[in-house]
Amino acid sequence: MSRIGNLPVPISDKVEFSINADNIATFKGDKGTNTLRIHPDITIEKNEDELIIKRATEEKQNRALHGLFRALINNAVVGVTEGYTKKLEIIGVGYRAAMNGDVLELNLGYSHPIFFVPPEGITMEVDTKTSKNPTLIISGVDKEMVGQVAAKIRSFRKPEPYKGKGIRYVGEYVRRKAGKSAAK
Repeated sequence: MSRIGNLPVPISDKVEFSINADNIATFKGDKGTNTLRIHPDITIEKNEDELIIKRATEEKQNRALHGLFRALINNAVVGVTEGYTKKLEIIGVGYRAAMNGDVLELNLGYSHPIFFVPPEGITMEVDTKTSKNPTLIISGVDKEMVGQVAAKIRSFRKPEPYKGKGIRYVGEYVRRKAGKSAAK
């Protein structure tokens, strides 16, 4: 029995929910709009202030989908009401980040700058005032898209274990290694 799938999804008055004949659920809120394609074996019922997710049968796959879609629907509701953010920290001598209009320009020690255009629905800003290292703030309505963009930017220069230089999530622990020992 799915423990996650049986929990109702709380939905506030600010969120508009609709589902069409093609099983595409649409969530509209203060932060924006989010859509989600629902599996045909999963049904959604709306009560006063909550959504109840039900499955068609007790098959193993339907039980797994029940919990999955409850979590995806909850993420969509939270996204349109509060939104999601990820913060990346750029550490290294000469490593810089700047926003030129909607394009992110990164100087990460390569012979060329890296230009990154965020996908639609993602907003980015560079904060250089709070710490000595620039911080990149990625925000949006879709939790999956925010995480994917953050992972893509981090992949341009992952933190290395010797000096700790690179792009890392704020609060991420990077295991450090000792360098070469001096000759005896």
